[in-house]
Amino acid sequence: MPNYGYRCLDCKKRFDVFQTYEAYGKEPVSCPHCQSSHVQRQINRVRVARGDRGRLETLADPSKLAVLDDDPRALGSMMREMQQELGEDMGGEFDEVVDRLNKGQSPDDIERELPDFGADAE
Repeated sequence: MPNYGYRCLDCKKRFDVFQTYEAYGKEPVSCPHCQSSHVQRQINRVRVARGDRGRLETLADPSKLAVLDDDPRALGSMMREMQQELGEDMGGEFDEVVDRLNKGQSPDDIERELPDFGADAE
């Protein structure tokens, strides 16, 4: 059975109701917290899966790439976006580098301070 999200307009609490497709919209729904029937259906966020090509096109946007050499914060943001697009945990070293970039530290300074970064990957 599908899970439908609701919000009570009286007590403001959110709750879920499991209903069959046939029952949805026909059976009354009431808040399990205050028993009010003054409820509103909440539409959950929809996640759209894109293929590798779509993700790569987003990341290779020339307007984003142009500022990377001059702005460590932009580079850190792009790296974090790449991680989110790939949906993978890149590990603690990656997070350390991105945190340093977000604080404005230059890639050259990071490389000098973390000379062994990425040595395990080779």
